[in-house]
Amino acid sequence: MCRYVIAAITVLALPAIAEEAVITGNVESKCVINTDVNGVYGNPTAGTLSTLPADGGVFPIIRYDVALGSSYTAKITAPNTFSTSPTLSDNVQWTSAVEVNEVSDAAMSDYETDKVVYEHTTEFDMTEAGSTWFKVTSKAEYGFGRVYPAGLYRSIVLAECIAQ
Repeated sequence: MCRYVIAAITVLALPAIAEEAVITGNVESKCVINTDVNGVYGNPTAGTLSTLPADGGVFPIIRYDVALGSSYTAKITAPNTFSTSPTLSDNVQWTSAVEVNEVSDAAMSDYETDKVVYEHTTEFDMTEAGSTWFKVTSKAEYGFGRVYPAGLYRSIVLAECIAQ
C-alpha cells in the first residue's frame, strides 16, 4: 500500500507543462486627418493677427476622411497661444471658430448644427462615411492698443480623431 502512495505522490509531483499561443492583430484607423491648406495670419492692424481673408489671412483647412460612420469624433482645438513668436510683454486675447467648410455627402449637413464647442475646442460626431473639410478662424489681439513686434508668429491647430 505504501508503494502505491509513493508512486501516486511521484506522479503528482511532476512539473506541469504549459505553452502559450500568441495572437496579434493590427488595427488601422478608419479616420484619416489631412491638412489641405496651412493657415496664414494677416496683420490688418498693428495689434491684430487674423486668419480672416478680409484681414489678409488664410483659413487653415483640415480634411477628415472617415471610412466608417458613427465611429469617430472629430476634435479640433484652435490656437490659444503662439508656438513661435518674438518676446511679448503683454497679454494676447484669442478668439477662434471651427466650422464645416465642405462635405462629400449631403447627409453630413447636421455636423455644423450639432457641434459641441468649449473653450477653444470644437467636436463633431462623424456620423457618415466620407470627407469633411473644416476651416479654422483664429484671431490674436495684442494688449490694449499694443503693437506686435516684428518677427515670425506661428500657432498650431490640433486636429484629433477619437474612436467612439
